[in-house]
Amino acid sequence: MHETDPHFEALLVYLKESRGFDFTGYKRSSLMRRVNRRMTQVDAAGYPEYLDFLQVHPDEFTALFNTILINVTAFFRDTDAWEYLRAEVLEPMIEAKPADSMIRIWSAGCASGQEAYTLAMVLAEMLGIEQFKDRVKIYATDVDEEQLNEARQASYGEREIQDLEPELVERYFEQLNGRYTFRKDLRRSVIFGRNDLVQDAPISRIDLLTCRNTLMYFNAETQAKILGRFHFALAETGVLFLGKAEMLLSHSSLFTPIDLKRRVFRRVPRLYAPPGVVFADPPPTGTGGVTGLDELRNEAFAASPLAQLVLTSDGLVACSNRQLEKLFGVSSRDIGRPFRDLDLSYRPVELRRYIEQTQLERRTLRVTDVEYHRGTDVVHLMVQISPLSGADGSLLGVNLIFHDVTASRRLQDDLEHANQQLEAAYEELQSTNEELETTNEELQSTVEELETTNEELQSTNEELETMNEELQSTNDELQSINDQLRVSTSRLDEANAFLETVLTSLQAGVAVVDPDLRIRMWNRHAEDLWGLRSGEVIGQHFLNLDIGLPIDRIRPLVRGALDAGGRSGEIRLDAVNRRGRAITVRVACTPLRSRDGGPGGGDGAIIVMETA
Repeated sequence: MHETDPHFEALLVYLKESRGFDFTGYKRSSLMRRVNRRMTQVDAAGYPEYLDFLQVHPDEFTALFNTILINVTAFFRDTDAWEYLRAEVLEPMIEAKPADSMIRIWSAGCASGQEAYTLAMVLAEMLGIEQFKDRVKIYATDVDEEQLNEARQASYGEREIQDLEPELVERYFEQLNGRYTFRKDLRRSVIFGRNDLVQDAPISRIDLLTCRNTLMYFNAETQAKILGRFHFALAETGVLFLGKAEMLLSHSSLFTPIDLKRRVFRRVPRLYAPPGVVFADPPPTGTGGVTGLDELRNEAFAASPLAQLVLTSDGLVACSNRQLEKLFGVSSRDIGRPFRDLDLSYRPVELRRYIEQTQLERRTLRVTDVEYHRGTDVVHLMVQISPLSGADGSLLGVNLIFHDVTASRRLQDDLEHANQQLEAAYEELQSTNEELETTNEELQSTVEELETTNEELQSTNEELETMNEELQSTNDELQSINDQLRVSTSRLDEANAFLETVLTSLQAGVAVVDPDLRIRMWNRHAEDLWGLRSGEVIGQHFLNLDIGLPIDRIRPLVRGALDAGGRSGEIRLDAVNRRGRAITVRVACTPLRSRDGGPGGGDGAIIVMETA
């Protein structure tokens, strides 16, 4: 195991928690080299100083991610490999498929989209335009949202298309203002989306999966995990197309080479396993008995619903399961570490002395009433510590099982509380019984009074019957009015739903404010742009919002729309979106006019915000 810098690991944890980018599976050498490059450019002396710099300067995230996520791509990169893929893989694949079946392609790590559009051109040339549009779906994914936005535009400059054949440029691109845009009718078959190969679920039933020069950035453990997901994603005869810098020599149980030189591999059929499982090479076949027991035992241990940790006799972490990682964060990366170095050894309870006692006395111990604070939740645990002995009676290690008894503890507390309530209720019933006996005597005399009153009520009842007929007539009229109100309410709901649909469909953030600048409406694109949900901003003063937009520069624009003259206007501003990336925003403001269309902004204003 290589020594890791705890300060660097803390920086990676901060990037994951603050911005959602998980770089913990990347190779440390190349990752540290790229981070050090940014540190040199901002004069940060060490990783703690650079973490402080990121907290103070959110714009630095964009520069750092662009440095780490080196997005190098081009149309028909490695032309020889693409020609081989077309002739030896795609043509036989298409011939073997029924004429009306779908062809599903996944371009993983697509960067700015050139590889995905290369696949589109190759298949369109082979199938023809109409069949391509009917049969082909290309899923292009990347972890970098900024690169995905560029890929969705499908617009490239002279430099990007200079190596393309002129005939392909003429057939598949439209020229406008010095830019070349991929054909819109074919663009609909290419679907872009964010996908983290390490964390997110893979796309399924894929015929061809291209992931070129992406795996080389990850360490061996993460590569194995990703390849397991790729194996799950591909169809039975699916093909994996990698880059020149990548090999699969140690994963022969998952993929077999079609052409090793051009990095084209075919999926090896095997029994189903869930995505994310790292497959080992199959054991050699024997002459009898059950095979694959080691893998089966490992998977059964990993899938146990109870959090478990196994230590060696000298106190090193031997293995842990998924439930333990979910509960305490201890994973396979900690295998081989001394248990005393883990937070789990002393938090939520001091376990080291119990482990020593178990080893000395060779008996199972149980630690009850353990409270573990996980965020805002409190988990109640019972820890069982058992010695593991060999056939000769020697101590092999210790097994720790963490039972989640939160539900039973909650039931016990509820039961005790219910018992206390029952005792208090019983005392109240005793005193109430005495009061009832006294009241019974009073009721006897009251009955006589009620008999007299009953006669009076008889005559009153006749009057009430007459009044009831009149009320029934009034009730019929109210029911008619209520039906009309329901119809009006339904129409109002339809109008509100239509308005919500219109605002959601707009490709811009929209905010509607009243004359006091209180937000009345905040559409979904505004949420995506600034990271504030509608429920968080409705009723808030627009100029008090804490978003990446310089609000003070919008104040004159909004005030002008609310003045008696009701002036409309717009402005371009530099801002920072919810992911911390620098963007340019065009802000337009227009007065909200009443139904009669009168002048002035007395009813409020509409503020439209869209990226330029």
